[in-house]
Amino acid sequence: MLRRELEYFFGAVRFFTRLPVPAWVGHSSQALNCSARYFPAVGLLVGAIGALVYLGAALIWPLPVAVLLSMVATIYATGAFHEDGLADTVDGLGGGWEKLRILEIMKDSRVGSYGVVAMVLALLGKFVLLTALAPALIPLALLAGHAVSRFCATVLLATMDYVREDLRAKSKPLATGLSGGEILLALVFTLAGLAGLPWMNALAGGLLAALATFCLALKFKRWLGGYTGDCLGATQQLSEIAFYLGLVASWP
Repeated sequence: MLRRELEYFFGAVRFFTRLPVPAWVGHSSQALNCSARYFPAVGLLVGAIGALVYLGAALIWPLPVAVLLSMVATIYATGAFHEDGLADTVDGLGGGWEKLRILEIMKDSRVGSYGVVAMVLALLGKFVLLTALAPALIPLALLAGHAVSRFCATVLLATMDYVREDLRAKSKPLATGLSGGEILLALVFTLAGLAGLPWMNALAGGLLAALATFCLALKFKRWLGGYTGDCLGATQQLSEIAFYLGLVASWP
């Protein structure tokens, strides 16, 4: 039982990051689908990497430099996986006016002007918001932001239909939904990420992240009839930014 759950967790780590996993971890569509419950746990891992880099860098460099290095570390750890999804989603929704055209643009490996602008604004937004926080709060914000945003993507996956039918799509194995128990386990990891924050700040950040996810879900439903793997990446990125916005707004 424990070995199976560890395999699901490491499967999520392998899919969403560049981090090495044990050689005994297998790979199958079923295992990858079951790993969805551990998406927020992967967020905790990525957030912890960013927090440790920030804490180490802050001993040597000013706060903005430490924040920048923490962002570089998290992007390196994930291979810009979610940023790529954001760029593709914005390119598709910005350049297409009907479902098939939007999906075609999203599948294109080239990044358009909409996607470039979205990535620049997203990275700049996270940098500005994190540097606006109290220095002691930044590591906690990184842990919570990465966990909460991946839970938001998990909720989208669990509540909406998958709209692509080609086997090359990024999240095809994940498109079978989650049980109530799996969502509850994902929520436990998310709450663990929030535990270090004052409850008012955690609530403000969580509410804004939920609002961003709801608005994105409406947009995806209207234009696509559901979600794609790129939509999950966009949701993670934008709900993370919304979470930081809530922290900054509620921090004295």
